Amino acid sequence: MTTQERGATYTEVFASREFRVLFGSFTLLVAGEQVKMLALSALVYARTGSPGLSAAAYMVGFLPYIVGGTFLLSLADRIRPRVLMITGELLRTVTCLLLAFTGLPVWAMLALVLATGLFSPVFGAARSALLPDLLPGDAFVLARSVLNVTAAGAQIGGLAAGGAILAFTGPEGALTVTAALSLLAAAVLRYGLPDLPARNATGAGSPGTGTKDGGLPNENPSDGGLPDAGLSGGGDSLTEERNKAGTRTVAGGAVRETLRVNRALLTDSRVRGLLLAQWLPISLVVGAEAMMVPYLGNTAGFALAAASLGLAVGNFVIARFVSPAGRERLAFSFAIVSGIPLLAFALQPGLAGAALIVMLATAASSACQLGLQRWFVDAVPEAVRGQAFGLAAAGMMTGQAVGGALAGVAAELTSPHTAIVLMGAATVLSSLALHRPLRTGGQPPA
Repeated sequence: MTTQERGATYTEVFASREFRVLFGSFTLLVAGEQVKMLALSALVYARTGSPGLSAAAYMVGFLPYIVGGTFLLSLADRIRPRVLMITGELLRTVTCLLLAFTGLPVWAMLALVLATGLFSPVFGAARSALLPDLLPGDAFVLARSVLNVTAAGAQIGGLAAGGAILAFTGPEGALTVTAALSLLAAAVLRYGLPDLPARNATGAGSPGTGTKDGGLPNENPSDGGLPDAGLSGGGDSLTEERNKAGTRTVAGGAVRETLRVNRALLTDSRVRGLLLAQWLPISLVVGAEAMMVPYLGNTAGFALAAASLGLAVGNFVIARFVSPAGRERLAFSFAIVSGIPLLAFALQPGLAGAALIVMLATAASSACQLGLQRWFVDAVPEAVRGQAFGLAAAGMMTGQAVGGALAGVAAELTSPHTAIVLMGAATVLSSLALHRPLRTGGQPPA
């Protein structure tokens, strides 16, 4: 029985030296990013005394995902992954030192974080796309589970550590600590990861899983391949398409190539369905979580911590105790279940009930995500895997922001608990609408 048939184990995942390197650098990245944004928020507040600008400074690091995910993601496949990830850490180091010691005005600090943050989706896409290369089959799914749990834990730990560092060193000291963590992560990546070649260095395709000889397949959308309409004028051979793509890359650069491949991915019915399945249900659940502060007030932190616990538990339990086929079989059920608990807010539960509800909703939502991972890897050509993962992540970040905004509008028109109920109902309805990708990965019936 192969690892993919019986399911991998966490022991096998951590036996990979390369994964241990990615795991360590990712932990440093998430914790350091939390400290950086907290320190930036404190620095802006110290300079201006404005709570609004302070909050904007904390959130500004998340906004570039929309732009970077739309225009720059092709870089994740055109540059060697180790070089790209190290560049990200060094860029974060320089940014933190500039914020800490140059005395930039507030507008310049925010502009600097926005500009450098445009490449964050690219760096994250390179890391995500590298996992299936290092850990194929079900080991990849468990590796994703580990990083998801690590992200939740490191966010909480980073905020706690950031608060302590701020208390002892002030914002400048906290930014210096983040710069040091980024340098350490860069060193870990440099000496721990092999320097693998770029997946799609010419922008034209390389050997991969999407076709026999790699690249963007010239198939009809109904057959599950990326369509001709998104790639060329139609009717060209795969070799001719590669040559055209290489010419376009040189002439138009990363922006044109990113738009071209994003369009091709979103035009393909199977890939589009899997992207929507990764975006919609979880974005609506996160939108409901955004209502915890207006619903619970000063005690909302306990419910949000419960949501993080649910994410960790959902990832660990499903990855550890459910078979690979079982995770995929249950993805649709978990998507539905992620919305059902939120309907209980119609009864206006107290703190304990609210915490339990959001924990269950988040656990089910994260379990659903794991069930989609192998299908998504199989659905996209290897030559553009980095961009596909980056598009999934950027869409998720954007969707969560939109979900929070929709919940806010609903709360303004009704009440916070009613808004949460509406988000739960929308989660169930969107999951039903996406039953095909959630049940079969969007594959046509046999």
